[in-house]
Amino acid sequence: MQIMHQMKAFIHQLENWPNFSWKLEEFINLLSEARNLQGRILGRMESLGFDLRNEATLETLTLDALKTTEIEGEYLNRDQVRSSIARKLGMEIAGSVDSDRNVDGIVDIMLDATQNCFKPLTAERLFDWHAALFPTGRSGMYNITVANWRKDSTGPMQVVSGAMGKEKVHFQAPDSSVVEFEMSRFISWFNTNKELDLVLKAAVAHLWFVTIHPFEDGNGRITRALTDMLLALSDRSSQRFYSMSAQIRIERKQYYEILEKTQKGNLDITGWIKWFLNCLIDALKSTDTTLNRILFKADFWNRQAKTVMNERQKKLLNRILDGFEGKLTSSKWAKIAKCSKDTAIRDINDLIKKDVLIKEKEGGRSTNYELK
Repeated sequence: MQIMHQMKAFIHQLENWPNFSWKLEEFINLLSEARNLQGRILGRMESLGFDLRNEATLETLTLDALKTTEIEGEYLNRDQVRSSIARKLGMEIAGSVDSDRNVDGIVDIMLDATQNCFKPLTAERLFDWHAALFPTGRSGMYNITVANWRKDSTGPMQVVSGAMGKEKVHFQAPDSSVVEFEMSRFISWFNTNKELDLVLKAAVAHLWFVTIHPFEDGNGRITRALTDMLLALSDRSSQRFYSMSAQIRIERKQYYEILEKTQKGNLDITGWIKWFLNCLIDALKSTDTTLNRILFKADFWNRQAKTVMNERQKKLLNRILDGFEGKLTSSKWAKIAKCSKDTAIRDINDLIKKDVLIKEKEGGRSTNYELK
């Protein structure tokens, strides 16, 4: 247990932990705005057909998986993530590729958290998520305790920065000897506290879980999966149309600053909740970009319903509509479609003749093409 006479540097060392408090009047307007935006997005999505809703969910979950790992400094392959999600949701997509175990792991967690958001949280379920994150039992070069609470065998769990000998401790988690007790309290609250608004509950759960830091590694990703789980519950929908992780990635510096400030403060977490709600509002607003692209894609195929095209052409056009990176050239076309450059040029010229593609105005050594 913690030594009682030491400085109470962190909130989990305070006597009343974890009895959080907040001043509702300071963020009631933010909570209302977030709820309003959630309702508007869900209304917009319900007016779309089944396929378009699935497409939006695929886009959002892909973004979520990529960004939640990027926050931790790990970069996954977008095509692998997208293909893995599509396979697990039973969706046919153009250009599907095989995915690595670590990609499938983060995808499994996110889908379990959101598709099964109505199921209770258990220690066993969290252990399954942890095992999915670290399929080899290692984090990078190091062996870690997987699918169990951390053991602190190499000393206290700390978040540290700075050079050797000049380290700054930003945070020290509760001792491993109390983690099981702390987690049983958290899980019980997570499953039973039905009175608290679910968006507010997501903010509290996020801070509480990341403060316990129950695992040797992967705490951030699991925290964000729990956040998504509660937000899915608050939407009363397992389909996802906005990504909190993508917004946290954009505001990563402020995210770590507010966490550190809150964990070194007192149990009034009003400041943290305000930050969380502002971040959620930004996430909800940026969803418009994703939805507009999906609606544009649907509209495009409606307009081209009578245009005769081969499978290569359809595949490449879908790639462009899904947010093709860089410029489209005949050599890129040949590479993606796995055909000769001559075939690629024939495909492109045929689509130019049919008013689907045009040459980009800027010249250069290679000709670029774009949708008309």
